[in-house]
Amino acid sequence: MSVVTPPSCEVPLQATDLHRELGSHTGGYIGRFAPSPTGPLHAGSLVAALASWLDARAHGGRWLVRIEDVDTPRCVPGADQLILSQLAACGLHPDTPPVYQSQRGDLYQAALDRLVAAGHAYPCGCTRADIAQANAALGLNKARHGDLVYPGTCRPDRGGLKGKPVRAWRLQVPTRTDAPDGLWHWHDRRLGPQSQNLAEAVGDFVIRRADGLWAYQLAVVVDDGEQGVTDIVRGEDLTDNTPRQLWLQQCLGLPTPRYLHTPLVCGPNGEKLSKQNGAEALSLDDPLVTLQQAGRALGLSAEGTTLGDWLAAAVTAWQDQLTRWPLR
Repeated sequence: MSVVTPPSCEVPLQATDLHRELGSHTGGYIGRFAPSPTGPLHAGSLVAALASWLDARAHGGRWLVRIEDVDTPRCVPGADQLILSQLAACGLHPDTPPVYQSQRGDLYQAALDRLVAAGHAYPCGCTRADIAQANAALGLNKARHGDLVYPGTCRPDRGGLKGKPVRAWRLQVPTRTDAPDGLWHWHDRRLGPQSQNLAEAVGDFVIRRADGLWAYQLAVVVDDGEQGVTDIVRGEDLTDNTPRQLWLQQCLGLPTPRYLHTPLVCGPNGEKLSKQNGAEALSLDDPLVTLQQAGRALGLSAEGTTLGDWLAAAVTAWQDQLTRWPLR
């Protein structure tokens, strides 16, 4: 991976400059569903897709589909088209043609260049073993399903790379001084008030990986900003990603969307359904039955004998829930 050379500039880049490059959108509600093409949709991913579609339709907004294929080694050939056909079979049609992250590298590079120029991002030469050893020395234990907390070993104010080759690029996470408790606070429309100590729970996180691929956190924030997404409706397992994305939005001068995290669909073992644990592909022998099951997972009471009738009833049922999940 080549080293990023910060663009030369005499004055700091302003938010308006970034909006001009990434795209600045004003107007109504824009939602999105952003699957990774690592396999077909399963029951859990349909719940997230349906919820995001319903929220957009209930607010008279637009619904986008973005194929998050930036992690190319995990992508399965043809899975993108299979996912789109599964959505179509369920009557969930995006309002614009899908975009692919694998075709948006120039946007991500521009964002990284700006982060480096502003002093927010820096190169890191640490391996996972290095980070694990540093965590052990500090008495930090990796949480189950969690990541190792990066202790800032390669930060510029700590001597930088010290001769190590560049492996990845990280976003520096400062300790918050503008909040009395040092926490990131945000509001989730369904879950209510949320908070996280980003510096202690995550530390400086990767925005470009050691293998040269763009990290999820950077790509999703840049894409949401460029596409003008106002509302993010996604599974509850992604809730703890929110503070990282809030900080990236702030660093890039991008607006903050509203968030709603949906209930998880779990298997018999109590673990959430996922492609990694072998969740079965959606059964589309009867799309109406499949949609009804997804609706029940969202607590919706909707009736209809055809796909179109059920979706219309589900939009009405979702609107009834908006008194509990208002936009704010």
